[in-house]
Amino acid sequence: MDLDLRKLRYFVAVADRLHFGRAAEELHIAQPVLSRQIRALEQDLGVLLFIRDSHGVELTDAGRQLLDDAGSLLASVRGVQRRVSVAGRGSRRLVIGFRTGIPVIPAARVFEARNPDVVLDVQRMEWDDQALMLLDGRVDVGYVRLPVDKTGLRLTPLYTEPLMVALPGDHRLAGKDEIAEADLDGEPLVWHADPSTLPTRRPHPDSGVRARGVEEKLEHVAAGRGVSFVGRSETVFYSRPDISYVPIPELPPEQIYLAVAESRTSRMVNDFLAAAQETAEITAECGNYEMWQAQIRG
Repeated sequence: MDLDLRKLRYFVAVADRLHFGRAAEELHIAQPVLSRQIRALEQDLGVLLFIRDSHGVELTDAGRQLLDDAGSLLASVRGVQRRVSVAGRGSRRLVIGFRTGIPVIPAARVFEARNPDVVLDVQRMEWDDQALMLLDGRVDVGYVRLPVDKTGLRLTPLYTEPLMVALPGDHRLAGKDEIAEADLDGEPLVWHADPSTLPTRRPHPDSGVRARGVEEKLEHVAAGRGVSFVGRSETVFYSRPDISYVPIPELPPEQIYLAVAESRTSRMVNDFLAAAQETAEITAECGNYEMWQAQIRG
């Protein structure tokens, strides 16, 4: 059985809203048509996706599983459409995604020397959109930090970098050469993902705030709402007088990965992966500001 992508999009619309009427309005189709399409999808799959009763609409276990898988599948389809469109225009272009503090320059120079006819673009990603940008084709190859949803992605370890704690500038531990993890007992945390993914091994306190990206996270830290963890390279790009970065040597280093959609295969992608692996050591050392500047100057 081939999965009908139109029916899958209809399913996602209903699953996101848990309301057939609102989903139909969003899709600009009549509600009876939408209901028939969902019933047809359930027949195709041989499972019940929704429970419909007087209390409303609820996903079944099968429906929840399909919703988990549908996002990456639909994003992959959009990625194929985008790449075919670019190829149809005769363009040779590669978009590299990166997280804050990870320099693309070393690998880009090696790649461009070998592929002078390819236009290389860069696009910054945040933790919550890095997987989607790779799957839907906005980014061809990405330098990513965990956490990232690995569904539909192929991850290659590239290098590691030390972790540091970001503290308010007037914090009692600010300015120290290094601290121990135990020194942070009782401190509220600012995180940009599920707290269980934070590098500290201690149980996480209930206090703290969640932020979307590095800039937002550091604003909370500077305001005294908590402490947070950053890779060494991030501190290079976010030096500010109201924040102090202090090493915590006992924490495991952060792993930087190269990520590509599993469905993405091309010589250009492979050439960039090779260039990134060849220059991994230089890229890691670019967490040192002086070396990073030297790389830019060439």
